[in-house]
Amino acid sequence: MSVIPPRAVDSVEEPQTQALIVHRRSRRAREEPRDRSSISVADLRSPRVRGIRRVVIASVLALLFAISAGPLLWLAKASVSTTADINADPLGFWPSGIQWQNLGEAWDKIGVGRFLLNSILITTGEVVVAVVVSTAAAYVIAILRPRYAKLLSGYILAILFIPGVVSLVPLYLTVIDLKLLDTYWAVWLPNAVSAFSVLIIATFFRTIPAEIFEAARVDGAGPFRILISIVLPLSRPILGVVALLAFTASWKDFLWPLLALPSTDLQPLSVALAKVAPTADQALLLAGMFVTVLVPLLLFIVFQRQFLKGAGAAGAVKG
Repeated sequence: MSVIPPRAVDSVEEPQTQALIVHRRSRRAREEPRDRSSISVADLRSPRVRGIRRVVIASVLALLFAISAGPLLWLAKASVSTTADINADPLGFWPSGIQWQNLGEAWDKIGVGRFLLNSILITTGEVVVAVVVSTAAAYVIAILRPRYAKLLSGYILAILFIPGVVSLVPLYLTVIDLKLLDTYWAVWLPNAVSAFSVLIIATFFRTIPAEIFEAARVDGAGPFRILISIVLPLSRPILGVVALLAFTASWKDFLWPLLALPSTDLQPLSVALAKVAPTADQALLLAGMFVTVLVPLLLFIVFQRQFLKGAGAAGAVKG
């Protein structure tokens, strides 16, 4: 009768033991919740604890929704209400009925249509200039990398720590010296340069593999050809993010258009509505404000997937 050595027995039982350990670990991982919290697994098995947890989560989400969307929903309600209803019962749901004609009257009497066109022209120009300037600066810093690239990058980073109010007076005097006051160029050029946009585009450019540029240079492509044929097609997500950020910043800007565009015929909605507020009907004024808020909101809803994709690729989501 042959006797199995102890080492042989251990070698036979070892795979079974390892398989049992792996099975227990996988079973434990399935039982444990994916999201770790201060509530233990044993407490989560209790129906009472699960019910309280769901109520708390729903209450917090409802509170956040009321804080973020509440003012917008009230503005939407007030834009189709009468002035008497707004003053008598601000939270009432149309005691005198829905006044859909407010939007049309605001378009004609207050001139929302004309000011909306001015806002579109201003924001479109700023978006174009912002994308071109930011892309060119980021291309120099991240791809071309001349000797002064680090100095230029540090200078752009330092601009982020300078408040915009500090440069307001020098910028205004410069616009007057260049005779750009009361023209769209006075708004397009100063607001188009954004240090933040340059930095996030440069961060995205650095993620492009260097082998692609080396292969292009071997094939005889120059810097401009590399930018047009390689860099820009690969950078569509981040350029969309920069364009949307520039659009939002330009659309809500008030102080600089007020100073740079003293003529009423050139002013955007943000400035024009503030000037007509003392004499305009309150309901019509709120209807004009609702149009002002609705445009960037719809723009973000349409392009939210591209915006989040580009922001995540640039590292902006993780901050």
